[in-house]
Amino acid sequence: MSPSKTDVLPQPSAPDIDILGDRVTIHPGGYVEPVVPEDAPERNLVEHMARFRESPLDFLREISLYVSGTGWRAYEDVIGQPIYYAGFSDNMKSMIMRTPMLQHRIMDLTNKRLDVEEKAGLFSQARDQGKAKSVRRAEIVSSLRDVALRLTDGMICKMESNRFIRFAYYSATQLLTRAYHQGIHVSSEEVLRLRSVAETAAKNKQSIIFLPCHRSHVDYVSLQLICYRLGIALPTVVAGDNLKIPVLGSFLQHAGAMWIRRSFANDVLYTTLVQSYMDTLLQNGFNVECFIEGGRSRTGKLLSPKFGILSFFMDSVLSGRVEDAIICPVSTQYDKVVETESYISELLGQPKPQENLKDFLSASSVLSLKLGRVDVRFHEPWSLRSFITEQRARVSDAKPSSALSDPLSPQSRIRLLRTLGYKVLSDINAVSVVMPTALIGTVLLTLRGRGVGKSELIRRVEWLSARVRAKGGRVAHFAGAPTSTIIERGLDVLGPGLVGTIEDLPETTYYAVDRFQLSFYRNMTIHLFISEALVCAAMYTKVKQGGGPDNQRISFDDLYEQVGFLSSIFRGEFIYPTAGLLVNLHRTLLGLQSDEVITLTRSDASMHPESSRTANPDAHKILSVEISTTERKNGRENFDFYNFLLWPFIESTWLGAVSLMGLTPPSPTHSDAWLDIRQAQETTQTLGKTLYHQGDLSYFEAVNKETLKNAYQLFVEEGIVLIRKSSLNNSPSNTAIRLSPEWTPMRDQKGSIIPEGKLWDFIEKIAKSRREGKNRRDGATVSTRVLRLADLVGKELFETAVVKGDGEILEDQRRRARRKQEARL
Repeated sequence: MSPSKTDVLPQPSAPDIDILGDRVTIHPGGYVEPVVPEDAPERNLVEHMARFRESPLDFLREISLYVSGTGWRAYEDVIGQPIYYAGFSDNMKSMIMRTPMLQHRIMDLTNKRLDVEEKAGLFSQARDQGKAKSVRRAEIVSSLRDVALRLTDGMICKMESNRFIRFAYYSATQLLTRAYHQGIHVSSEEVLRLRSVAETAAKNKQSIIFLPCHRSHVDYVSLQLICYRLGIALPTVVAGDNLKIPVLGSFLQHAGAMWIRRSFANDVLYTTLVQSYMDTLLQNGFNVECFIEGGRSRTGKLLSPKFGILSFFMDSVLSGRVEDAIICPVSTQYDKVVETESYISELLGQPKPQENLKDFLSASSVLSLKLGRVDVRFHEPWSLRSFITEQRARVSDAKPSSALSDPLSPQSRIRLLRTLGYKVLSDINAVSVVMPTALIGTVLLTLRGRGVGKSELIRRVEWLSARVRAKGGRVAHFAGAPTSTIIERGLDVLGPGLVGTIEDLPETTYYAVDRFQLSFYRNMTIHLFISEALVCAAMYTKVKQGGGPDNQRISFDDLYEQVGFLSSIFRGEFIYPTAGLLVNLHRTLLGLQSDEVITLTRSDASMHPESSRTANPDAHKILSVEISTTERKNGRENFDFYNFLLWPFIESTWLGAVSLMGLTPPSPTHSDAWLDIRQAQETTQTLGKTLYHQGDLSYFEAVNKETLKNAYQLFVEEGIVLIRKSSLNNSPSNTAIRLSPEWTPMRDQKGSIIPEGKLWDFIEKIAKSRREGKNRRDGATVSTRVLRLADLVGKELFETAVVKGDGEILEDQRRRARRKQEARL
């Protein structure tokens, strides 16, 4: 890849701090610890552990420092509110039970129950009905309080013993540094800023709400270890009750975890209890940690924000029950994630195994001792109250008469919550560090050939590093060592199961062994280049047609339309710059032109004194876009690189859309049938695997369950499919699906699906940006074959249809879909 004119030299950065067991080392910016031979002096905890086993006295001395609480290990004079003392849990439960919100909810539920019993005539036989109701009222209140107290005891974290947390820190450090032998890296500048913010927050009795991304169970541990080592009060970690398993569950609860249900299932008492707990924590200045994405990302990139727990924080401040809280977005990156192998199994459709301690500790990757390092970065914290005030002012200025200007309206709250969630994700991306393994994985998955030589791998990694920095991203410090050394270390961490090596050639050659698993690491970089990838994928609609440069040139209007379409269908996958489609497109085109990837043909400004699309002074001047002569001479490697990033997602969305053709009712008697959505998605994966092995699908990762689930969510939002959820449970297993009538294809006299209509046009528009395979060309034969397979698997769904509709069309859902489309326009 040729050097880019916009590539910039890395700017001097603050030194990194390396936390490895008891040792904290400050490294200058750009430092990379040199490779140390196995027989060299100890440099990590793993080697200390080996020496401890050989020298019991030293081992006992080390433990005694934690038991006695020597120096920083005492964890007594922390920055924040008092934690880890006897009686902490009882005090917390007492504060929660006394909250006015919970008291009002208990009385409200009591009154509703009394009304039901009175209407049922349960008090009609009593001599003194007033007294009978009073006695019954007291019984109900007492019962509800007992239930609330029991739920509270099982939910709250129990920071009871300082000695316990010293033991927990020591144990967690042993386990983490056995897996991540290069320790935890943080920025000294960010740590000093965080301590300063924590000191101010403690004085004001305000909470810091840490909002990290979530890729591994190790996320829980790394942030706790950092706060402990730096003397900051440990946050209460909001964790799913799926981790509340024997032994480990109790350990985590005493180490700072609180348990929350995955689904509240319309339990108003439990909902009020959670809100009361959040209010209590924030009112008293206790720190909180919550994963903005909800569950762990199985794909490597950020997931869309989950607004459940965020809504509790927001409501605490909006209602005035809490004056303010400090938001701190956190990025946690890994050289290698412990759970990637299990992630791939889940993404391929295998059921998620129940969490248990034995499987986690016995995983081969945990015991391999070669997972590299953990890199934790803290965005500059900001005030939640100030954020709310700023957003209110913006809406009020833009739409003074709109319902959105009312801060208490449901529309205003939803908009505010969405803005908060995506701002946090943007802040996380802004401070995320691209690890060497992510660079290697990205390079290997953006090759046209089977493998790459060592010298070419080095060149591409250096190019990619420069592009990451030019885009405002961060690359893990390794300027102090040659790129070849860093690549060798990265390959060692990834292991032969992911990257293969062929030695007996004139040049050592590397190739992707497990492309599906490597995509996890590639996806760690895609957010930086999503704008360029969308433009190149849109240009590819012309490039794939072949011919000379004139034939591959695309008009600005066609480019704008296809980029807009792709941006729309991937709105649930990626986070875009907030400037708007046209402004982002214009900036991206100028950047690609500066990099000599594309050439822009402009008109004379006098020919277009005004623009029909925007007030942007330059946008109307661009008539067409094409690949530059320089880029063609370089083999289109930069242009192809951007396409390779997005093609797997295009394939997956295309696959999801094709599977909808199979939802065409096979006969009029099935026109009111509702199909189980999980079975439909599983069938889509089966269809995808078939198409891949038959050569009609270029990327096996297109059968990724998470990406297909996002595609189905898109289809719902666009009104292509209708869904009906059980009134008793909103889980996916109780959700049914069918095609919207206006999107349902027709069948011919033989019963075959006709490739025409709105759905087929939608599929074809996606297909325009699909990668052409070596042995595949989109055409009538392919369409016939793909449709036949989609129809085949679809008919199996209708044979096992679990829900029969009553002819009702969910008109309200269709109206919501239309409103969303109109709002985007």
